[in-house]
Amino acid sequence: MQRLNEQYPETPIPLDHTDPFTLLIAVLLSAQCTDKKVNEVTPALFAAGPTPAAMAALEDEEILGMIRQLGLAKTKAKNVRRLSQILITVYGGEVPRSFEELESLPGVGHKTASVVMSQAFGVPAFPVDTHIHRLAQRWGLSDGSNVTRTEQDLKRLFPEDQWNKLHLQIIFYGREFCTARGCDGRVCPLCKELYPNRRRPVITRKA
Repeated sequence: MQRLNEQYPETPIPLDHTDPFTLLIAVLLSAQCTDKKVNEVTPALFAAGPTPAAMAALEDEEILGMIRQLGLAKTKAKNVRRLSQILITVYGGEVPRSFEELESLPGVGHKTASVVMSQAFGVPAFPVDTHIHRLAQRWGLSDGSNVTRTEQDLKRLFPEDQWNKLHLQIIFYGREFCTARGCDGRVCPLCKELYPNRRRPVITRKA
C-alpha cells in the first residue's frame, strides 16, 4: 500500500462518465475490452442516450452502430437498451444502490456492480479484474484459483476504507509495470522488491 500510494496518490476512474448511469454503461461495455476503446465509443453513445429514458428510446441497431468495434457488441447493445428500460420501469430512472439490484440487471455481473457501488456511491468494494487477479497471484496475496477467492483474500488483507482506492492503484500498476507479458513475477519494481530472491517465473491463472 505504501508503494502504491507513492506511485499513484490520485486515482481517477479510467472510464469516462458523468454520473452513475453513464458509469454503469461504460463498465458494462468494458467486458473483454480495454477502457481506452470504450472511451472512444461512449461520447457518441452518451450524446444520443445520456439518460435511461433517452437510451431506452434508441433501437438496438442504433446502439450497435455506435459500439460495433467493441467485443460482444451485439449482446452489449441489447443489454444496454434492456437495462435502460428496467431502470425506468422498476427504479424510476435511477441506478439502484445495492449489489443485489445491480446484479439483477442485464449484462451486469458482480465486478460491474462492485465498480458502480464503489466509484459511483462510495460503498467499500474490491472489484477484481484481470490485472488485480494476476498481480494478487504474483504478490502472494491469493492463490489465483478464481476471482471470487481473490476478492475474498484481498478484502481480508487490506483495510476496508482503502478498498476503493487500492483496487484502482493495482490496476494502474498492472497496466504500467506488471503487465501480463512484461513481467513474470521477477521483472517489475514491486515484484523485485517483494521477492528479491525469486528465481522462477510465477505462472498465473487467468481471471
